[in-house]
Amino acid sequence: MKRLCVLGSLHLDVIVNADNLPQIDETIVGSKVNYIFGGKGGNQAVAADRLGANVYFIGRIGNDSFGQALSATLRNSSIDTSQLQQDEGSSGMSVAIINRQGDYGAVIVSESNLRIDKTKFLISNDTGILLLQNEVPDEVNLSASRKAIKEGVQVWLNAAPARKVSTELLKNLDLIIVNRPEARFYKDFLGSDDSSHIIKIFTLGAKGLDVHFPNKQPQHHDAYSIEAKSAHGAGDVFVGALAAQYLKNNNFSDSLNYAQAAAAIKVSRNVNERAPINENDVFKFLKRH
Repeated sequence: MKRLCVLGSLHLDVIVNADNLPQIDETIVGSKVNYIFGGKGGNQAVAADRLGANVYFIGRIGNDSFGQALSATLRNSSIDTSQLQQDEGSSGMSVAIINRQGDYGAVIVSESNLRIDKTKFLISNDTGILLLQNEVPDEVNLSASRKAIKEGVQVWLNAAPARKVSTELLKNLDLIIVNRPEARFYKDFLGSDDSSHIIKIFTLGAKGLDVHFPNKQPQHHDAYSIEAKSAHGAGDVFVGALAAQYLKNNNFSDSLNYAQAAAAIKVSRNVNERAPINENDVFKFLKRH
């Protein structure tokens, strides 16, 4: 099985639970706080690793306690961290507030993630997929995509958070994944001729997902029926699971069902109760559904 390269962000997430999300100028009382490994790059890498992918990670941390915690999580997995960069600044972090219904709002402070040195990483020729997100500079993603193409590696982009994507990076992509708000932002650009070669996956939460393959009719995949407790982090589990399973079997339909199952498991668990999701969890879930 070919390797998965995840290039992306690392954040230490400060997760606060409260009855409601605060309005402008409002201070509310929270009920709990947790400090959790995060960042889209880190979350997707860990999810893919736990689901059986052979993962190596490219990113950057600072020389602080948050960086130490982030590095420890990666090194306690089987992820290859030999290309994890470090500097003397601050590490990335975020603050998320989750209400009683499981909805959330978050603020990201990128810090070291904006300082990834694009001259100091390699994409190996045993890589099957380079997985990117939008929490690192576009020029870093573009440089990585160029290196991947030279090695015959597929380039996948989870285009979150929404921002302008360069024409060259768009041309280098094989697949793009966006959610509903991101799809609205990218509406014109995803309908252009420049993106006609790309597989497009639109995640729709409880309504499932739509897939647009080049020169084919769109496909719809219904979501699994579950009791949702928190949507926080479900998108990253979906992306990591999709890449992991696709590298194993090269079958998109099967991989999409597998990724939806992994995300459903994530959503069905409270943030404070979430054990790592592994392959056995997903296979058991699929047998029940």
